[in-house]
Amino acid sequence: MKEICKFWAAAAAFAVSVFAPAALSGQILDPVSFDIALYPSATEEVGAYDLVFHAEVEPCWHIYSQFLESQDGPLPTWIDISLPEGVDSVGHARECEPLVAYDPNFMMDLQFFEEEVSWVQTLRIPNPAATDTISGFISFMVCDDSRCLPPEDIDFAVATTDVRPASERPVYCPPSQHLCDHGNDQEEGVEEQGGEEEEQEEEGIWGVFLLGMLLGFAALLTPCVFPMIPMTVSFFTKQSKTRSEGIRNALLYGFFIIFIYTGLGLLLTAVFGVDILNVISTDPFFNLFLFLLLLVFGASFLGAFEIQLPASWANKTDQAADRGGIAGIFFMAATLAIVSFSCTGPLVGSALAGAATGSFAAPAAVMFGFSLALAIPFALFSAFPGWLNSLPQSGGWLNSVKVVLGLLEIGFAFKFLSNADLVLQLGLLQRELFIAIWVAVSLAIAFYLFGWLMFPHDSKTERIGVFRFSIGMLFFILGIYLVPGLWGAPVNLISGFPPPTFYSEWAGGSGGHGGESSGGHVEAMYTDYEEGLAAAREAGKPVLLDFTGWACVNCRKMEEQVWPDKEVGQILTQDVILVSLYVDERTDLPEAERRVETYGGKDFKIKTVGNKWSYMQAAQFNTNSQPFYVMVDHDGNQIGGTAGYDPDPEKFIAFLKRGLKAFGGH
Repeated sequence: MKEICKFWAAAAAFAVSVFAPAALSGQILDPVSFDIALYPSATEEVGAYDLVFHAEVEPCWHIYSQFLESQDGPLPTWIDISLPEGVDSVGHARECEPLVAYDPNFMMDLQFFEEEVSWVQTLRIPNPAATDTISGFISFMVCDDSRCLPPEDIDFAVATTDVRPASERPVYCPPSQHLCDHGNDQEEGVEEQGGEEEEQEEEGIWGVFLLGMLLGFAALLTPCVFPMIPMTVSFFTKQSKTRSEGIRNALLYGFFIIFIYTGLGLLLTAVFGVDILNVISTDPFFNLFLFLLLLVFGASFLGAFEIQLPASWANKTDQAADRGGIAGIFFMAATLAIVSFSCTGPLVGSALAGAATGSFAAPAAVMFGFSLALAIPFALFSAFPGWLNSLPQSGGWLNSVKVVLGLLEIGFAFKFLSNADLVLQLGLLQRELFIAIWVAVSLAIAFYLFGWLMFPHDSKTERIGVFRFSIGMLFFILGIYLVPGLWGAPVNLISGFPPPTFYSEWAGGSGGHGGESSGGHVEAMYTDYEEGLAAAREAGKPVLLDFTGWACVNCRKMEEQVWPDKEVGQILTQDVILVSLYVDERTDLPEAERRVETYGGKDFKIKTVGNKWSYMQAAQFNTNSQPFYVMVDHDGNQIGGTAGYDPDPEKFIAFLKRGLKAFGGH
C-alpha cells in the first residue's frame, strides 16, 4: 500500500508546484463521507434492525475509534441517537478492530480506521410502519500524518420504514484498511514526510535502550552492586580450570544477566499486552501510580528504608549456584539480581517507567539496555581478573551515588504527576511549580555533593574531590539556569520536559492589547474575533487571526518554537492584535446564535464556539486546517498572504511583514 501514498504525495507535490498561488491560499478539506441507513439485523432476531454508519475515508487520512484510551489526544468518535417511543437499542454501537499505531499529530499510539469503516447500532423496532423517524448525530475527528481537521457533527434522520435490503449493506470490517502502512508491525511506518513516523519509532526504541544502559551503569555504582564485582570474579577464578574456560563462563554469566532482566521486560508485555506503554503514557491514574512509586524508590535511596526481596529467595539461588556448570552460572546471575534488588529495583522501575512513551517493544529494549550495562563489567572482570586492580575501593562514594540517584528519581517522579495533571486539567502542577521543584532538586544535589547536606547513611566528608565538586557545580549551574523559567523564560535546555508554556499560572497575563510577552512567551489576549477587532480599531493596528485548536500539536509547536523568536515576539505583541480562535472549542453558543450555514456545497452546523470559528475560517479564507494565520484590516478584509505550519521563524517573519506593509498602505 505504500505505492498509494506515494502516488498521492506525488500528486499533491505536482499540484502545489503548478497551482502554487491558489493552493497556498487554502482549500476546504472534506476527506470523510458518511452514509447512514437502516438494514435488517445480521442477528436475524425478529424486530431487530441495524442502524449502520458507514464512513469512506480518503487515502492517507484516518478517523478515530469510539474507545480511545487517552484523554490527552483527539476527540473519539461519538454517536448520539434519539429513539422514538417503542424503539430500544441493543447494547452500544459496535465497531471493527481498529488499527493501533503511532500518530505523529499527538505523539502517541492511537486507535483509528482508514479507507472505510462501519459503526453498527442494533435496534428493536416492533412495528416499523407505525414508528417515527430515528434521528441524532455522529461526531468525529479526522487527521492525516501532519494535520487534523476540527471536530465535525453529522446530523441524520432515518425513517423506520426506509429499510434497505441486506444485499446493499456495506461490509462491516473491510479488509483493505491498512493504507499508508500504519499497520501494527513495529517496523512499518508512513513513507510520506521522508519516513518521519518510522524514524520517530526507531528513535523511540533507541532512546529507551540508551535510557536503560544509562540506568544500568548507574546501578553498577551503587553499594548493592559494586562490591559484588570482586566477589563474582573470585567465584569464577575458583570455578574455572583454564583461562579459556574462565572466559566462556564469564560470557555465559553476562548472557544470563541479560536473559533474566530482558525476560522481565518481555514478561511485562506478555502479561499486560502490547498496549501497556500507551496506557502508561496516557492514563492519568497510571501516571499517578508511577509518581507515587518513584517517590517511594527515591526515599529508599535516601536511606528512609530499604526495599528487599525475601532473604529465602537469595539463599535458595545461592545454594543452586554452588552446583557449578551452566545451571550454577545461571543461578549465580539470579543471585546477583535478587541480592542487588534494593538498589537495582528502583532503577529498573524507573527504566520501565521511562519507557512509557515508547512502542510495544520498549519494555524489552529498556531492560536489554539495563542488563547489558550490568553484564559487560561483570563479564569482562570475570574474564580478565587482573583488571580488578584498576577499580577504586568501595567506600562512602557509593552511598553518595545512591543519594544522587534518589534525588533524581524524586525529581523525575513529578514528570508523571505532571502528565496526570495535564490530562485531568486540575491545575495542580503548572509550569512554574514544576520548574521550582526541579530548581530545588538540582540545588539539593549540588549542596549534598558539596557536603552541606547529609542523609542517614552518610559519614562526615572531610575533603571534596575534584570530580565530586565538578558534578556538584553542574547541578548548581542547572538550578541557577532554571530559575528564570519561574517567570516565563523558555529554558530550552529542558524543552519538552516541564508542562507547556500555555499551562502556567501567568498564561494570558494582562497588559497591552495584542498579546503578552514574557521571556519569549507570547499569548493571545483575545479569543473572540469581535473583541479583537474592536481592540484593533482602537489601537490602530491590524488583526492577526490565529485559527488554532486545543488538540492541535502543530499549533503548540509554532507557539513554542516560532513565536518566542525575538522579532516574531516583538511583532505579535507590539505591532498587531493577536486573536486566537479555537476551532475545537466545545462551549455551546446561545440558542439565538445557532444556525446552519452552507459553503462550497458543505453544511456547517454552528452549535458551538468552535463551529463558529471553523465556519468563519472556511467561508472567509477557503480552508479548514490548522494552524492557519491570516492578517485582516479593520473591516475584516484579508491583507497580505496566509501562513500555516512551518517551524522556520524567518518565513513567519516575512509573512507578518507582508501583512504589515499591506496594512500601512491602507
